[in-house]
Parts: sequence; C-alpha cells; structure tokens
Amino acid sequence: MRILHTEASCGWGGQEIRILEESRGLIGRGHEVTVGCPAHARMMAEAPRFKVPVVSLPIEFKTLAGFLALRGFLASHAPDVVNTHSSADSWLTGLACATIRNPPALVRTRHISAAVSGNPFNRWLYRQAKSVVTTGESLRRHLLETLALDPARVISVPTGIDTGRFAPADKAAAKLALGLDRTQKHLGIVATLRSWKGHLFLLDALARLDRPDLRLLIVGEGPMRGPIEAKIAALGLGERVTLTGQRDDPESWLRAMDVFCLPSYANEGVPQAIVQAMLCALPIVTTPVGAIAEAVANGDTALIVVPKDNAALAAAIARLLDDDGLAAKIGAAARVRAVADFSMDAMLDSMEALFAGACSNA
Repeated sequence: MRILHTEASCGWGGQEIRILEESRGLIGRGHEVTVGCPAHARMMAEAPRFKVPVVSLPIEFKTLAGFLALRGFLASHAPDVVNTHSSADSWLTGLACATIRNPPALVRTRHISAAVSGNPFNRWLYRQAKSVVTTGESLRRHLLETLALDPARVISVPTGIDTGRFAPADKAAAKLALGLDRTQKHLGIVATLRSWKGHLFLLDALARLDRPDLRLLIVGEGPMRGPIEAKIAALGLGERVTLTGQRDDPESWLRAMDVFCLPSYANEGVPQAIVQAMLCALPIVTTPVGAIAEAVANGDTALIVVPKDNAALAAAIARLLDDDGLAAKIGAAARVRAVADFSMDAMLDSMEALFAGACSNA
C-alpha cells in the first residue's frame, strides 16, 4: 500500500514518535509510507533518523494555502490511504478528499483524551473517515457517545513498543553507565515537559519525602521547562533533581530508575512512557487519566493515585521504596502485561489490517 500520514503538530512527543515508529515498521513490511508535515516541524528533522520519507506541507493551520498544497499533493501522488492525526491536517485532508476525483481512503487517528465537541462539523469530519483509530478504549467510547459514529468503524489500537529495546537490565550497571550514584534511589519520569504530565505535582511530592538519598530524574524537554526549573529552585530541590533534556535513549534512563512516576491529570491515551516503564519491569505510580487504567491495574501492575494529589503521590512512592517485595512483584507483572498487549508487532498487525480494509472499501 501507498500510505501518507499527515501531522499538523510541530512539537515532539508520543504522538509524533508513534507516527514515525509505525511508519518505519510498515516500511519494513514492504509498504510505501510518507509523512507530510510543516517544514519547521520537529518531525521533519527526526524522520531521517527513523528512515521514514518526509515531505514539507504547509498544514500547521487551516489555511487556503494548506488546502491547495495538500489537495495538489494527493492528486499528484495518489496514495491509497491517508492517515490524519491532528485537527488542522484532518480538516485540510477531509476537505481535499471531498473535492478530488478518486480520493484515497481516509483514516483518522485520535491520540489524546481531550474532549471532542459533538457539533455537526466534527460529525461530518469524522464520518468522512473509513476508520477512526483511538489509542485507548476510553477514547473510543467518548467518540462513539459524542459523535454517534458506527462502532464497527472506530477501533482502539494502543501504541506498540519494542519489547526487546525496552527490557530489564542490571540496575547498578545502568546507574554506573549514566554517572549516577549507585547507593542512591532514583525516582523518574519520562515525558514531554507539558503541564498536564504533572511534573510540578511530582516535585511537590518529592519535597514531602524526607529521604536525603532519593533523587528525581526528569527525562524529556518541552514548554514547561522554565516553570519546572522555577519550582525546583523554590522548593530547594536543586541537588536532588536532574533535568536530562530530550534523550534518544530513554531505555537507558528507565533501567536506572527504582520507581517510575507519571502523575498526568489530562489528555492521555495509553502513554508510551507507561508501557516503556512496564517493559523495563519498573514499579509504577500513576493516575487513572485517559486510557492509563487500560494499561495498568491498581495494586497489580502499578499504584494508581488521584490526580493533582501530591500527598497521595508521595505516599505511593514511599510505599514502593520501602517494600522491595511489592515493587518487584508489580514490576514483574507489568512486564508480562506489556509484552502480551502492547508490543510493536501487535500495533503493526492491527494498523496494517485496518489500512488494507480501508483501501478495499474505498
């Protein structure tokens, strides 16, 4: 199949990484895949690292220029299927497909749990798609309830992760490789620095813990870096927190962590970082936001706390640090669950079949 992904976002996070990982995987299965995004988008720079062809399209905003550029690209390149991912590119693609002869099959992926308005315009847009993909079942239910879509056309396909790349390793050796003190405990988060990921609440929780040997690793980059640095300074945590910035080797940092925490309070599907931590057999503290609870179960594969409650967050972290047996049990169960349900092959199998079905029904 000839597959085009469109992405209006110029940022960098789980959504953009999934598109490139999925594209790389389907290229490996013999399909012709291209990603279209704005010229200054981070994906434009990252795509070559994933060995994914990328083309510049002015689709960051809903403009006439973007519509005409995308319409011309579809007419000249004739992909079999177009998978849209954000609002602007979905609208531009939907309108373009409605105005050309023999348009490609249209697939819409909804990555986040932010509410979708049930207005007539959104209903039209989503009904243009042969299939709608969500990254979690709770997101799927929201679209069905809000937009009155045909349930057979809305499918949950959680993001798949490489189970070999993300795997447990010797913790002491992992800490040594990163220059970390092996005698200290390391709490960690891997996430784009966005407000709803809950970094500020995690810092408040750390300040509550009277544990001089506990260090926090914040892996990622993003627009909240300034407020996070200010919070670290205000709480006097400068010597206990490491901001690593954006890393291409998150698995190295996950293997060095003793406890993983993702205290999100909005917008989540099934976060890739949660699954990555599960595959590394880490004990996890998180919240039941979006589709997170579809990946982990409280007391079994994670400890789940109320969002924005730094006291509950601190208590759960302390519980895992104090109970090695519980931490090991939760981590091992998380690894088993992630391998079974969130592998890269499972995602590629689902998306390959979905694209083939969309093309056959075009």
